[in-house]
Amino acid sequence: MRKLAILLLAVSPAMAQIASQPVPSSQPPAQTPAAPSSAPFGLAALASQPGEDLNAKKGRDLLQKMITKLGGEAYLSFRTVTQHGRSYAFYQGRPNSVGVEFWRFYKYPDKDRSELTKQRDVVYIIDGDKGYEITYKGTAAQDQPVLAETLRRRSHSLEIVLREWLKDPKTIVFYEGPATANQKLVEQVSIVNSANEQVTIAIDANDTLPVRRVFTFRDPVDKLKDEDGELYANYRLVQGIMTAHSITRTKNGDMTNQRFINEVQYNVPIAESQFDARVSYDPYKRSGKR
Repeated sequence: MRKLAILLLAVSPAMAQIASQPVPSSQPPAQTPAAPSSAPFGLAALASQPGEDLNAKKGRDLLQKMITKLGGEAYLSFRTVTQHGRSYAFYQGRPNSVGVEFWRFYKYPDKDRSELTKQRDVVYIIDGDKGYEITYKGTAAQDQPVLAETLRRRSHSLEIVLREWLKDPKTIVFYEGPATANQKLVEQVSIVNSANEQVTIAIDANDTLPVRRVFTFRDPVDKLKDEDGELYANYRLVQGIMTAHSITRTKNGDMTNQRFINEVQYNVPIAESQFDARVSYDPYKRSGKR
């Protein structure tokens, strides 16, 4: 089950009723036309701030172009995402599984449900700062290290950085200059929030779409600095939003996971019950380990 949890980390970026209740139907909710809700902030928020130098201005201009290319207000205002695809885990840069089919239901900003395997009989839920794993045995609290990694990645995701960090007047933007990422010429922009957390985005120099997102953190166990990265490719226009259909996760430069998305929809209603869970057993109770 831990292997599936590792695979799930890809479902980012980015999960149910207790096991005694039925898993939701394999058919996604019918799509209904939904007027986009008001955006958390407009593109105008990326305008240069008083006192900012030319470096910061260039960084904000690049971010504005990137968000416009992603879909502008459509990107900034989507409330839900549903995905179906396949996820592959890697160890030391090499695949260690044949992959697993997944369905993902995400409700901005902090609710996430993933169903794994063809039978969709392994379910992971993130609801706020709580995580659950549901199998035929019942519902267990998610392992703390796995949950901590998921929450850390969420708080540094593109959606949170672009929709939350940038609207804070205390956030600082730096233009880092040209570089290469995923065999593309990019321009890098770093965003530092009021908590002194930094995310660097590599933006394609030609089409201004994001190519890579990276941040560093101190490992709570060995206290060393680690780097968490994501590479984005195979963009397609979906409901007015440019959407990466291939996402590769890296840690300290090594590939750890790859997702290939076959279907994606935005603003499809997702019932709150999809994220309900209640712990029914402790997998460590018999072994006494934790």
